[in-house]
Formats: sequence, C-alpha cells, structure tokens
Amino acid sequence: MKKLLLLFLSTIFVFSCAPKTEKTIDTALLSSEEKIDSTNIKSLFDSALTDGKSYEWLRDLTQNIGARLSGSEGAAKSVVWGEKIMREVGLDSVWLQPVMVPHWVRGEKEIATYTINKVQKNVPICALGFSVATPASGILAEVIEVKSLEEAKALGTKMAGKIVFFNRPFDDTLINTFSAYGGCVDQRVQGAEVCGEFGAKGVIVRSMTNAIDDFPHTGVMMYGDLPAEKHIPTAAISSRAANILSADLKEDPTLKFYFKQSCETLPDVPSFNVVGEIRGSETPENILVVGGHLDSWDLGEGAHDDGTGIVQSLEVAYLFKKNNIKPKNTLRVVFFMNEENGTRGAKEYAALSKLNKEKHIGGLESDAGGHTPRGFSIDANTVNTQLLQSWKKLLSPYGLHDLDKGGSGADIGPLKDENVTLVGYRPDSQRYFDYHHTSNDTFDKVNKRELELGSASMASIIYLMDTYLYSNTPVKP
Repeated sequence: MKKLLLLFLSTIFVFSCAPKTEKTIDTALLSSEEKIDSTNIKSLFDSALTDGKSYEWLRDLTQNIGARLSGSEGAAKSVVWGEKIMREVGLDSVWLQPVMVPHWVRGEKEIATYTINKVQKNVPICALGFSVATPASGILAEVIEVKSLEEAKALGTKMAGKIVFFNRPFDDTLINTFSAYGGCVDQRVQGAEVCGEFGAKGVIVRSMTNAIDDFPHTGVMMYGDLPAEKHIPTAAISSRAANILSADLKEDPTLKFYFKQSCETLPDVPSFNVVGEIRGSETPENILVVGGHLDSWDLGEGAHDDGTGIVQSLEVAYLFKKNNIKPKNTLRVVFFMNEENGTRGAKEYAALSKLNKEKHIGGLESDAGGHTPRGFSIDANTVNTQLLQSWKKLLSPYGLHDLDKGGSGADIGPLKDENVTLVGYRPDSQRYFDYHHTSNDTFDKVNKRELELGSASMASIIYLMDTYLYSNTPVKP
C-alpha cells in the first residue's frame, strides 16, 4: 500500500513539474498576410532573446556614465555615448539636434531632523527639482500635516511660518500604479506654489511610491506665477519617515522639524537630442519615431527611468537590421533630452518637425521601466485604434494582452494629431515606483530577460505599424 501511495505521489510530482506547452498562434485562423507577420514577429523575439544588445548597452550607460540630469556632465557624456552607439548599430544617418535645457543642481546632501520625547530622529529627505535652497543655517518650524492641495488652501494664513507636510499616500487598491501616481503627484508639483502664497516657511512631501522604505523620491516641482520672494524650499520625505512623522505629530502637534538643502537653478545650457534613422524603402517621407529620454534624475543611475527605454528604442532598429526587415517608412530613433524637468527636447523635436514640414505617421515611447511586457496604450483616431487592437491575436502569445486607449508619453506627446498614431509601451507597473526618481534606480534592478522581451515587443508593434498603418490612416480633405 505504501509503495502504491509513493508511486501515486511521485507521478503527481512529475506531472506538476513537467514543462507547459508554449502558447502559439493557431495559424489556421490567420490570413496569408498575418502568417507572414506571425513569422516575422517570432523572429524579432528570437533575436532579442538570443542575440539582444540592450542589456549590455544599459550596463555601459548606467555603470560608466550614471546619473544624467539635464545640464550635468553626465548628460553631456550620455549624448556622446548615444551618438556613438547609434553609429555602431549602423543606422543610415545619425545627428545631434541642439536644444537649450535647464540646469538645476542639488548641492550637498540634504539634512533633516526633529526631536520628540528628547530623542532626535534623522529623516531621509531629498530636495525636489527646481526647489530653492534653505538659508545656510537651514529652517526650523512647527509642522502642519495635510492630505491634499485643497486642505492646504483651506488653512490659508494659518500656515504662515510653518512647514507644511503633504502626506497623501498612493491608493494601493489601484492595480495600475501609474494611476496611483497620478492621484498623488499634484502635491509634489504644486505644493510649494499653494503654500508659498500664504507665507509657509517650507514644504515636505511624502514620496511618490507604493513601497514603505527609506528612499526619498525626487521629482519636479513648480512655483507657478509666485514672485521669487515667495519661493519656499521643498523636499521629499521617504514613505517610512512620513508614516513615523505623522504618528509623532499626533503625539506632539507642536514638534519642530528642521531641514537644510543647498540646491540652486543655474542658467540654461546647450544640450542635444540624439537622432538616428533607417530610411524608408517605399515611403521615406513618412516617419515612425520610437524613443525614450536620455536624461535622468541625479540620485541613482537612471536605469529604469529611462535607461531601459533608451536601449529598447535603439534595439528596435537593431532587430530590424538583424532580421533584414527593411521598413517601408522611415524608422527614426530619438533619445530625447530633458524629459524629467522641462521636456525641452520633446518640444524642440516637435517644433523642428513642423518647421521642416516632416510627416510623422506614428510614434512609440518607452518610459515606464524595463519590467515584464503587458501591452501598449493607444492615442489615435478611432480607425487606427481599432486597427492596432486587431493585432491582439498576433501579440497576445507574447504576453501583450493590453491594447487600450490611453496616453502615449511625454516626449512623443507634442506630435499628437488626428492623423498621427501614438503608442506608449506598457510593462508591468508593480515594481516601477520602488525605484522611480530614487538612488535605488540602478542597473542591478533591471532583469535582462524582461528588458529583452520589451525590446522585442516594441519592435513587433513598430513592424505592424510600418506594414499597415499609413494605408489605414484617414487623410484630411
């Protein structure tokens, strides 16, 4: 009996560990054109997963250059790197597109402390981009905690002389963490503008993340139309420290918070978008652009934001060449500069495109990290949205199930037009805000296979757009 039981259990174990059958497309359901597409898409994935270059490109960018905030030495080095690597891939033409960019610098490491029950607590903070510095001696003031801009506005002059603490967390019930980010980021961007108007001494903002940790998240903030004398220093506080401070304020509402930062905004400096292209074989005047942003925040290595997007975009062109796919339309790869604190590169690219009467028919942006592919968001007219959604049967075997209406990206957004089909690459979002805008955004957080699957996913939809998009694009009378 025992032998029979052991045999039964071992049989279950063997079958439970047996490899599952690879999900494939039922070619009987495909047209002759779709069968060709299916074969080409499989080749793009095979090449990316066996001979991809994106991971080593990313290693080089992050380990040998690192942080690349606009105006910095790292940003300048990344331009040289970008031009060099595009030429190595063998694009038909590569050039630099000049653009003036802002130059904000962090200065020495920020300090923050407060004392409760005679115990001094050190607080992880970081200045927000474009914030002014504190006085050299720092600032010390009582803290008022709020959950929203509306709550802060309601305080009015009660916030004068105080530090306002914005502590609205991510909504963890939202599956798409970018939706949670969108529900909170207004306090980071506009907090100082609201509070400076009423004489607040400073602002601290809960970091934009689902995680509870000690990594403060930087990001851009704005003063709007406030006169310079009302500009107040603004910093992000880590999520764990935010929870602790909130609890301590309940115990002692009069506790005083101290912080010091030495950031400043310097004059604009010249920089570049890096642009390369494979010229179209049939309609070269029509342009499909694919890109991400070359700049990053200054705290980490800019791996997920947006080193992954940069190398995936270039790998689209590499995979086309590797598989001898000659695009009908011109395929243009753009490494945009200054997405993080100004989108100057995107605006300049769109302005020059208009000036030169260029004809963009579509664009794809990767700026959501290098995690497992889930699909794409589509910003297009109804006809082309339905066209892209009809490709789901070709893409779903690769895990690309999401083909929904939505935004595309900050850098290709200025190209928006009724006849331009814009697409955003959408990987799994659950881990992205663990790293976003932090010192933790480093090369070791990127998985090689996930990155390469993303490159292949992007190459596949660009292949389909190049094959079918233009003939289905309504033409204005």
